[in-house]
This record gives sequence, structure tokens and C-alpha cells, in this order.
Amino acid sequence: MSKENGNSDSAFVRLENLTKSFGAQEILRGVDLEIRKGETLVMIGSSGGGKSVVLKHITGLIKPDKGRVLLNGRDIASLNKEDLATARQRIGLLFQNGALFDSMSVGQNVAFPLRESNQGPTDQLTDKVIEALELVNLAPHIDKMPVDLSGGMRKRVALARAMITRPELMLYDEPTAGLDPVATGIIDQLILQMQKQYSVTSIVVTHDMQSADRIADRIAFLHEGRVYFCGTPTELRNSSDPLLVNFISGHSVPPP
Repeated sequence: MSKENGNSDSAFVRLENLTKSFGAQEILRGVDLEIRKGETLVMIGSSGGGKSVVLKHITGLIKPDKGRVLLNGRDIASLNKEDLATARQRIGLLFQNGALFDSMSVGQNVAFPLRESNQGPTDQLTDKVIEALELVNLAPHIDKMPVDLSGGMRKRVALARAMITRPELMLYDEPTAGLDPVATGIIDQLILQMQKQYSVTSIVVTHDMQSADRIADRIAFLHEGRVYFCGTPTELRNSSDPLLVNFISGHSVPPP
């Protein structure tokens, strides 16, 4: 797949006029966005600008005040409990801190989604866990505890856990936050590998512009609760829009 273009124009996730407030604070003010099947879309924007709130809408953790979130044509907010649980089985989520269980080994952490859904006998689960850990080059560490791993390794274990159910949609919330450049590069390579090997549709929230440039088919910039820009990394880099130029260069105000 070309990094500049998605492999399909069909929308796997569609946000329509997505609006959400918490008390008097308006977070989303009418987000319209399509994520194409098989592409990696990166969301950027200021802290507190609603990017993680968008992810929570997609998983059905919160419901919009107005608008809709369509997953493969189905309105997430309208699903009953059983249908929502089924829809969530198609979604993998990599939390910002990895969210591993400290009391479980690496292998037990990765196996957790399968055990929760009673997917097969123990020997089959072990095979799937090893396969998932091999994908992130951590199979030799299956018996280690999370405390014995580096930050980058914990993120990779979390990624193996998220991918073990073979989701069609992966949501990444700051996957490289707090990692050194080498670990960041490994995570970026794994995100691209998931896309190429399994045709996974991915939505990545990040503040790391170098990472965004490496992995994105398209980049959506959220500003004041709406999608201000959506285009390829090249289109973003070549933009002369002062707001975009200042954001990607790290300036808080227009340069003189």
C-alpha cells in the first residue's frame, strides 16, 4: 500500500456531525470524518482538543450529544448491549500507558482477551499467544512480568494483546508517548506491519509529528472541536496555512 493513499475509498468508520460537551465545556463541535478501510489515519491537535474523546465514541464508551459514529455502516450509539459487545470484538485498543496487568506475566497479559471470550483450550491459547508475541519480537519474554520490561517492550506486549483477536480496526492512543527514538521507530514499524500484513484499519492519536509522518496515509488536524484539515502528510507539510505551519513547527503564535 502506498503511504500517501489508502487502498480503498470505502469508509469503514464514519463520523457525522459528532458533538459532545462535558458540563459547560464543548469538546467536539461537529466532527465530520471518514476513515477508509485498510488505511492508517493519524489524528493530531492540541492537548485536550477531543482526540481521545473521538476514540471513546468509536468504542461506544460514551455517546454523542448529537451526530453519529458509523462502524461499517452501523450506528454504534444505537446498538444494544449484545450487539455493542459484538462490534467491540472487531476493535483493538492500545492505551497510552499500555495498561498491562502488573500481577500477570507477559503471556498471561496477551492471553487475557482470549480467556475472557473463552476462545479454545489452553494449548491453543498458548500457540496464539506465542504467535502474537513473535509478531512483536517478544516471544522469549513470555514468562517475564511487566515490571521487568522497558517502556517500549511494555507497549509491544500491549500491542500483541490488542492484536491477538485479529481486530479489523485498531485504535492507538499516544502509542509512542514517553518512548525513546529507537522504541518509537519500532512501534511505528509494527503499526505499518499490521496494516500491510492484516489490512488493519488504524486510527492513531499522537503529538509526535515525526511518527505521524512515517505511518500516516492521511492526517486529520482537530481544532476547536472540528476537523480543520485532513490530507496526506505531504499535503500537510506543504501547507502554507499559518495555523498548520505553527502547529507542526511547534510555535504557539505566528512568527513575526
